[in-house]
Amino acid sequence: MTKIDTSSPENVLPTPSHTVGPFYGHALPFKGGEDVAPLGHPETVTVHGYVYDGEGRPLPDALLEVWGPDPDGNLPAVDGSMRRDPASGGYLGRNGVEFTGFGRIQTDADGHWYVRTLRPGARGRNAPYLSVCVFARGLLVHLFTRIYLPGDAALADDPLLAQLDEERRGTLIAVREDSGAYRFDIRLQGEGETVFLEFQ
Repeated sequence: MTKIDTSSPENVLPTPSHTVGPFYGHALPFKGGEDVAPLGHPETVTVHGYVYDGEGRPLPDALLEVWGPDPDGNLPAVDGSMRRDPASGGYLGRNGVEFTGFGRIQTDADGHWYVRTLRPGARGRNAPYLSVCVFARGLLVHLFTRIYLPGDAALADDPLLAQLDEERRGTLIAVREDSGAYRFDIRLQGEGETVFLEFQ
């Protein structure tokens, strides 16, 4: 039996606890995670964009979790994002009928992501928004932000947006494209850094 001297760092391979990762890409993404809206629903919207690091480079290995209410502002309370076959335990995917409000999306090789979900409805005093959690390389703690869709009259009175100057507020509001989709880029640091939220 060969004995390895573990007292010297060069003789020991790093384990997940020694590195920042990302390791979530091996188990957390699931097929169809970006398709949150039920098939053919008339209130479906597509939101897409890129995740950029502090130097403006797109991240090919970021992961986003997106949650949102239905168009009436109700938070869904149904299972279905990760259904399993009771016989084999295999992944069945979404049933295409129920709206769970939850999506998990991995960026592609170009740092691009998209989600098809229902247009969120207003809840309380807040303008309608989608909640986003960002996981990415170099982040020891994930980040939270919001995506507001433009054109809603309630944006002017939203308590969070009212606290921000115009430039910072703009990092939370998607841009409507000619195709009808919405563009929302996430910048982790640097110029144009997205507003991130802290929950206590």
